[in-house]
Amino acid sequence: MRDIMANIIKRGAVAAVLVAGAAFAAGDTGGPAPAFTLATLDGRQEALSEFKGQVVMINFWATWCGPCQQEMPLLDQMYRKYKPAGFTLIGVNIDKDAPPVKELLARKPVSFPVLLDPANKVSKSYHVDEMPSSIIIDRKGNIRFVHRGYRPGDENEYQDRIRQLIRE
Repeated sequence: MRDIMANIIKRGAVAAVLVAGAAFAAGDTGGPAPAFTLATLDGRQEALSEFKGQVVMINFWATWCGPCQQEMPLLDQMYRKYKPAGFTLIGVNIDKDAPPVKELLARKPVSFPVLLDPANKVSKSYHVDEMPSSIIIDRKGNIRFVHRGYRPGDENEYQDRIRQLIRE
């Protein structure tokens, strides 16, 4: 009897994990942001935990993504505008090699940190399935907003969310 009960509880736990993962993949928010450490363009290691206590936007992008390039200057403006209020933006590039990233940023420089995720481990942990994708995390480290893709005007929604979380 114990074995049967243990099996039922185990199956229930597995089902709960699968449902939670599917919910996050579908864009639900509220849970803790997965921790990560990635290399910068100059080879230093930077961790999400270094920004604890700040409102953080993680923007996943690629050099081959036109909408990513279109939104980058707007993201940089937001970063510079809200940084003094406790906001940071982290660009996470998913390209396999760093040279194209460096070339693109030489033409279109940004002031926010850019980290490299060539194995796509971090993008997978955040269930990124579209470029660009942005995740906004509150000061407590919880995911509060997930946005996939980019269309002109989306930055207004980003700013509304950022201002709201800065005030909290």
